[in-house]
Amino acid sequence: MSIEFFLDGRAVSAEPGQTILEVATANGFKIPTLCRENRISRTTSCFVCVVRDKKSGRFLPSCSACPAPGQEIEVTSPEVLDMRRTALNLLLSEHTGDCEAPCTLACPAHASVEEYVRAGRKGNFLESLKIIKKRIPLPMSIGRVCPRFCEKECRRNVYGKPVAINEFKRLAADLFYDEYMEELPPETGKRVAIVGGGPAGLSAAYYLRLEGVAVTIFEAMPKAGGMIRYGIPEYRLPKSAVLDRELEHFTKLGVQFEFGRKLGDNLSLDELKQKFDAVVIAIGCWKASGMRCEGEELVTQGIDFLRGVIENDCHAANPGKVIVVGGGNTAMDCVRTSVRLGSGDVNCFYRRTEAEMPAEKIEIAEAREEGVKFHFLVAPVKVEKRGDKLVMTCRRMELGEPDASGRRKPVEIPGSDYEVEADTIIAAIGQSAAIPAGVPVSRFRTVEVQDGTLRIADNVYAAGDCVSGAATVVEGVASGRKAALEIVTALTGKEFPPEPTINVSRGKWQDLKKEDLVFLRDNVSEADREKLDFIPIEERKSTFHEVTSTMPKERVMKEGERCIECSCTDKHDCKLRSHAECAGCKTDAIKGGKLPVTYDTRHPLIIQDRGKCIRCGVCVKICKEVVNKTLLSPKKRGFYTYVGTAFDKGFPASCGECGECINACPVGALDWRNKE
Repeated sequence: MSIEFFLDGRAVSAEPGQTILEVATANGFKIPTLCRENRISRTTSCFVCVVRDKKSGRFLPSCSACPAPGQEIEVTSPEVLDMRRTALNLLLSEHTGDCEAPCTLACPAHASVEEYVRAGRKGNFLESLKIIKKRIPLPMSIGRVCPRFCEKECRRNVYGKPVAINEFKRLAADLFYDEYMEELPPETGKRVAIVGGGPAGLSAAYYLRLEGVAVTIFEAMPKAGGMIRYGIPEYRLPKSAVLDRELEHFTKLGVQFEFGRKLGDNLSLDELKQKFDAVVIAIGCWKASGMRCEGEELVTQGIDFLRGVIENDCHAANPGKVIVVGGGNTAMDCVRTSVRLGSGDVNCFYRRTEAEMPAEKIEIAEAREEGVKFHFLVAPVKVEKRGDKLVMTCRRMELGEPDASGRRKPVEIPGSDYEVEADTIIAAIGQSAAIPAGVPVSRFRTVEVQDGTLRIADNVYAAGDCVSGAATVVEGVASGRKAALEIVTALTGKEFPPEPTINVSRGKWQDLKKEDLVFLRDNVSEADREKLDFIPIEERKSTFHEVTSTMPKERVMKEGERCIECSCTDKHDCKLRSHAECAGCKTDAIKGGKLPVTYDTRHPLIIQDRGKCIRCGVCVKICKEVVNKTLLSPKKRGFYTYVGTAFDKGFPASCGECGECINACPVGALDWRNKE
């Protein structure tokens, strides 16, 4: 005889012996569970599936509780959802592992780094390029100029040097960029105007075209590329051999270009809004920041200096003795360009120490190799012209307390002024956006967008440096993609999966030891990192030839053997992660002790990562009740409980032919080795 009861006020019926979970599922209610497996007896360990008896106020595990006649059960009340969230947060609080590889998390574009390195390791660089272009539409350029956020977080830093990740991107693009052509969907009939043909604008155009949206880019300059054309020197990014070749692909994709069109000058935002279904403002940061000292009108701005050299095909007058003020990558581009123009006396002045310089360490090292002299804890006070020379009065500094950037603030030393003479003084202090009238400006002097989006208002969006402030090329393409997807959703209703919000981490690599790492592959190489091949130093100093060549295929494949592939093998199927994301959990919502990192890799095919185990007991019961074996059982009691084999002898060889416990594990604590 059926049992009548209520789920969230709806009358339902259950057969004798049916659980609340089974009835709820049959009636369209989605209740998360981790420990329930239909083939085994009820476990009731995770408490993620709780519901609430409205009359008594008791919380019940729906996977084992059976309904009573007339019982009123709350399935989705705020109290129930909060209890599930608490249960999940408790599980996350002691969970260890790396849901996603730190290299992927560090990439502003969230490129699937581990996956494209794996493809390259196997020699499949076309597949590697396909993976890269899902997030990075300018791989030839970014493969040369990216500051390598991924490598800074690579787990190989724990014991040695990081994997040379950027070389996979560069080689894959160099080999197959012309060969690989994306398959475009049918046209949607929607049209989008993009103002600015730099990294963000090009990225927005690329991802819009992949969704069947027609795109026209309006660019103020004679050619597309933005700062990667006019701000990055030839020796880092050859324009005709690399950038122009890369941009041809956008024309093949159907992107239209109109050059010499500047917003607020000969281009009207109102006109674009009338003619197009949406508009993206991606005008970059072309306005140089001043030195804020007397006589700064005598100083050459860094971006103007670099642009002038590039527009003249690297032919420019010897600048004589050069002083570059600044410590970022633009400053390094200026000093190294000055060397190549023939200056034998190039100096970089920076108000903090070398440790605080925002420029990439490799750029600083290469500049020093090329003869650039660095002067630290120095700030300009005044610039004046004396005869045919420029004289800069400098003041010595010392470091005080950290400022808003987290770096120690430079403090003037009274009475420490001195003068230095130069033929050319270049300011590379920073850049900002020149925002035209009619576009809202934030208090940070960037384009103001709505919270959590890149939308300005109505059908107008913004992307790239003009929103974030001056940033890197890879950050620009990430912003352009985000704008494109927002526009596609607004115009067509198509929804895109959100970025994962749950990413458990083993911790910062600086705090880890080699034994804390799980090696998911056999025979991870212990070799040193492959080194780049540089052209001779004299050639570097006297020409604008590209400084390094693309690493050969065999060496890149060898470098790939150093990758330990540290992301969780179950990252796409982990029930704990998916339930936690749906519940709005946070990995640090509840803080407490974690179990020591221990894992068993003795079996040639199976890996057990005990730090991921949630002690649901499913594997134990699967082995006993389904496979009819008793190989697994809980060991110890309380917080230190773990699942293991008798006398800790490890999994027998025969387990490699079964895998039932692996298939049933909800979190990847048990998994196949070398899984891809």
